[in-house]
Parts: sequence; structure tokens; C-alpha cells
Amino acid sequence: MALKHISVKKLLTEATPGSEVTAKGWVRTRRGNKNVAFIHLNDGSTINNIQVVADLSNFDEEAIKAVTTGACIGVVGTLVASQGQGQSVEIQAKTIEVIGEADAETYPLQKKGHSMEFLREIAHLRPRTNTFGAVFRIRHNLAFAIHKFFNDKGFFYWHSPIITGSDAEGAGQMFRVSVLDDKNPPLNEDKTVNYEEDFFGKKASLTVSGQLEGELGAMGLGLIYTFGPTFRAENSNTARHLAEFWMIEPEMAFYELEDNMDLAEEMLQYLVKYALENCADDIKFLNDLYDKELLSRLDFVVNNQFQRLTYTEAVEILKSSGKKFEFKVDWGTDLQSEHERYLVEQHFKKPVILTNYPKDIKAFYMKADEDGKTVRAMDVLFPGIGEIIGGSQREEDHDKLLARIREMGIDEHELWWYLDIRKFGTCPHAGFGLGFERLVTFVTGMSNIRDVVPFPRFPKSAEF
Repeated sequence: MALKHISVKKLLTEATPGSEVTAKGWVRTRRGNKNVAFIHLNDGSTINNIQVVADLSNFDEEAIKAVTTGACIGVVGTLVASQGQGQSVEIQAKTIEVIGEADAETYPLQKKGHSMEFLREIAHLRPRTNTFGAVFRIRHNLAFAIHKFFNDKGFFYWHSPIITGSDAEGAGQMFRVSVLDDKNPPLNEDKTVNYEEDFFGKKASLTVSGQLEGELGAMGLGLIYTFGPTFRAENSNTARHLAEFWMIEPEMAFYELEDNMDLAEEMLQYLVKYALENCADDIKFLNDLYDKELLSRLDFVVNNQFQRLTYTEAVEILKSSGKKFEFKVDWGTDLQSEHERYLVEQHFKKPVILTNYPKDIKAFYMKADEDGKTVRAMDVLFPGIGEIIGGSQREEDHDKLLARIREMGIDEHELWWYLDIRKFGTCPHAGFGLGFERLVTFVTGMSNIRDVVPFPRFPKSAEF
């Protein structure tokens, strides 16, 4: 019976030298001379390659020519202690099967040093590069760690709908979901589209947040978290924006602002520590090749207690800093990334949680403070990127929430169900949102958020 193939990761860390093994993967490089070939093989399980040594006198010359960069091969041979540097073991090949050829003239990854822009154009192939293999393994580990963290704390995984009739943020930048004829839709008497004849009988869109429905779950299950795709139809081409991205949004009954901050800090430190412990080789590779300060920033988060202060205190610090900011700082304005990074990287030299923002720059569902000017909001600020989490204690009082909805000109009838849970057994509750790609960007040190998702969606881009 043929030997079952072993992953490269296990061959390098667990397999016993002297044993006969089978390995399968893609050729990263092939070098050598007329007598011997050295093939670096990778199967995606690790950043590290395993070296295959082939004595060419034992192989057909034409067959070995097909072992080119990008080709998929299967190797049977003996695992031996490596004579070279950089690896502990290598495979002395007995047989090599070319499973899938890769034409050396046309394979896009034949050469090294491609730009990130070029690699986005061949997103179907970029997982084979060292960089994107590392990024996507880290992404997987962070996703697993998120589920583990919440599961171990007694949270329930809650699936908020992807198609929704509500705009949680009130921003209006939503992708419409419709089966109506786009050239000749049914119209009302005032010439507006009659969505009552649409599939759902009303105007529907892709969700911008699972929060509002998440609150409904928390009101019955106590502790829930969402982890799913969200969408923004924002015509932005910056390195920080995607049209499709994933959000983690826990919602907790009986939590107030202080509890919310405690959970956010614990979660972020857990996730970064998990990545450091389980993705050490990948993070070191990215640190050495792209961002020499990556490891120090990750340690910065793990090893520092987060500084907590109010928005008002932060504004005073910024105004008295003597630093020339591009954007002026005044009470009542939203802080920019440059302001947030100053607080984290220069003033406090630790992660920061800002609280009690002016109500006029925050969402309708946030609980008002007694002063009537601020709300019980919180933002967590990290080095390098600024805000990584936004959250708040939610307004649990029906009449206060209704008044705020009316004040902001939001259709209260569209949110009847959200108001309804404030009528029947309401209680203090809180939650926050963490953009998953923003977290992956921080942990990998990538400079563009489009490089931490397999197939990025942004204006004029939906190729794959």
C-alpha cells in the first residue's frame, strides 16, 4: 500500500530521520548541477520548505525537466538529517511524480520581488507566495482564537442576518439586495420604486453590522458574539477600507461600560498572545522582511495594561501637546488617526481606551451620560493603526432610545423590534465591534488591508 503523504510541517518537526516518507506540494525553487538537483518543496502547512535531494542518475532527464517552479509534485524518499544549513532534515528522493506541470515561461510567480499591486491582480495564485502563505495562516489562527476565547468564557456564537432591512449605523452606505427589474422596476405614484413587490416585500440590503440583532440574542442568551461578513458601499480606495469585511461583535447582558472595557482588553491581549505563540515562524518572517518593528508592537500590546481616559481628557492632552497636527483638535470633533496614535505611541506609550465621547459624533443606540452631552462609548486605540475597537454601553431605556431615534431623524417604525426589547424585561447591556481585517493587518504588519483578505472587495474590483 502506498505511503500516505505527510505535511511539510510534520516532516520538519515530528517525523523520524531514517523513515521512508511521502511528501506532496509545490516547487518553490530548483537548483543544482548535472549530477544532483535540490528542490525546495512547500505545501502551505508552514512558512518553511523541505529540501528534496535528487540524484539525477536515478531519474529520467526529461521527467526531471518538468520539475519547475510552481509545479505540483509528489516525492517518495528517505528522511535524513540535513547536511546543509537552514533545515534539520531533508528527503533523499527515490521517486518524483509530477502531478501538475507549471510552464516556466508563463507561470507568474517564476521570479521573486513582485509588487503587492501585481499580486492582487493574481489573487488566485498569491497564496503560494511566502508572504501570503504567512498572512493567511495567521488569519486562520486568529479566527480560531476568537471562537476559542468566547467559547471558553461562556459566550454563544450568534448568526446575525447578512440580508437586513435596517441600517445599524445610520450611514446609508449599503448594498441593495433586490430581484426587481433594474431597467423597469415597479413604481409608486410618486415615481419611487415600489419595494413591496420585491422579494422581501420591502427595501433590503447587505448588512453593515450584526450588532442590533446581536442585542436581541443577548437579551435571551446573556452572552453572545457574532463573527461574520459585513458590507459598506463606500467609494473609498484607501489602504484602510474594504467593501466586504468581517466583524466580531460581542453583546453582553448586564454589562456596563467598565465591564465592556475589561472584556475588550482581555480579548485583544489574548488574540495577540495566541498569534505570537502559534504563528511564531510566520510573524518572524513578516517582521524580518516587511516591518522590523512588528514584533515589538505585538509585545507592546501584550505587556502593557491599557490606559483609560475620557475623550475630554484626551482632547486637553492633544491641545496642550504643542504638536502640529494636520487636523485641528477641538472638543466635539471626531479624533483622527494621527491624534489617536499620538496618545498611544508618544504620550502614554501603551494602548489606550477612550470613553465618553460627545453624543453628536456617535450612534443613536449609545447610552447617554447624565450630563446630556456625552455617551458611554469606548474606542480602543493601538500603535500603528489608531482605533481597532469601537463600542459602548447600549441605551436600555425605551423612552430615551425612542427620543434619540426621533432626534436623529431615523424611521422608528423600521426599528420597532429593536425598541420592543426595551419594553419587556430590559436590562443594562453593552458590546463592541472589532474589524477582523484590521486586527489581521495589525498582527501581520501589512500596510494595506487588501493584503490580509484572500479576495479583497473594493471599488471596481470583484474579479475573483
